[in-house]
Amino acid sequence: MTNQEHVELGRQYVMNTYGRLPIAFVRGQGARLWDSDGKEYLDFLSGLAVNSLGHCHPKVVQAIQKQAEELLHVSNLYWIEGQNKLAQAIVNNSFADKVFFCNSGAEANEGAIKLARKYAKKTWGEEKYEIITMEHSFHGRTLAALTATGQRKYQEGFAPLPTGFRYVPFGDLKALAEAINSHTCAIMIEPIQGEGGVNIADKTYWEGLAQIVAEHNLLLIVDEVQSGMGRTGKLFAYDHYGLQPNIMTLAKALGGGVPIGAMAATDEVASAFSPGDHASTFGGNPLVTSAGLAVMEVMLEEGFLSRVQEMGSYLQEQLNKMAQKHSSIVEVRGLGLMVACQLDREGTAIVSSCLEKGLIINCTAGKVLRFLPPLTINRHDIDQAITILDTAFMAQGNG
Repeated sequence: MTNQEHVELGRQYVMNTYGRLPIAFVRGQGARLWDSDGKEYLDFLSGLAVNSLGHCHPKVVQAIQKQAEELLHVSNLYWIEGQNKLAQAIVNNSFADKVFFCNSGAEANEGAIKLARKYAKKTWGEEKYEIITMEHSFHGRTLAALTATGQRKYQEGFAPLPTGFRYVPFGDLKALAEAINSHTCAIMIEPIQGEGGVNIADKTYWEGLAQIVAEHNLLLIVDEVQSGMGRTGKLFAYDHYGLQPNIMTLAKALGGGVPIGAMAATDEVASAFSPGDHASTFGGNPLVTSAGLAVMEVMLEEGFLSRVQEMGSYLQEQLNKMAQKHSSIVEVRGLGLMVACQLDREGTAIVSSCLEKGLIINCTAGKVLRFLPPLTINRHDIDQAITILDTAFMAQGNG
């Protein structure tokens, strides 16, 4: 089938929930994808930070193939070997003591909201239920996660939304402190706002946030769905800021391409859940946890995360050189291989031009070009991407 044939078939049978581009990818390897018409692309989006080891990483493929021959699913009525081992790996490399598995970042965040409320009510009383989140945040599309998301555009048309959420500007300690009241039980925050524009707060903000959490005896929930699993050059982005969360959510890169989410918590907070309080039929089944284990093993190899930092610095250096040439680039920012170019104009035309030339990136928050290449990316591929991007800027007259 051609790209156009895929488009026609999809339009006939698939719900219209995405503004899809007229391309159907059929094969991937490393940082490259091929569409139905045989065109090759350099992937600097990684399936929205999912394929962080690149496409079809041999260790992930081998783990999935081996597990598929043995056991796919049994349900969480029983203990699952791969689930136990993946939970152990997450605990051994984070603040957490216990892990709950689900299928997506939205589910992980829903679980975190439920756990925070359950713990708060059991510990502090029925009046504790409100969670403060940040403007321009993104926590998912399910109803509570959508309400936690501090962007009205995603909430329009779905009222009435659940109660119990307040929003404050990201990076504003004064507004955060003023938003706390007798109902507040937790602060939920992304270490880096991905969908909101790759927004990064300085160290002073995180130090102040930690102090506020301690002074008001609040829970701290870090949403690491996009920033976690090596994306920033540390396994979890909260480590950059010296934070001590109570709850963390993961998904995207955790499975290397298969759907898995996780919510990790301290023993004290996790103990608020009893059997029946929360569940997920497919969560943490043998197939997805075998893939997750393979991903963890690769990311924990000596030198892997330091190389992510090295390649992230190189990418930012090259983008900053471009910024000197193209005045429409206002700022380059990022951490590790979670990188963005802030523009002074809409960025969709640049994204389209890059796609035509064989480079996959995306635009978020209207004027932000977002780069999420595989964590295995090399200098040669970065150089190629920069060349294409430079050509796209020139073609659009973005001098």
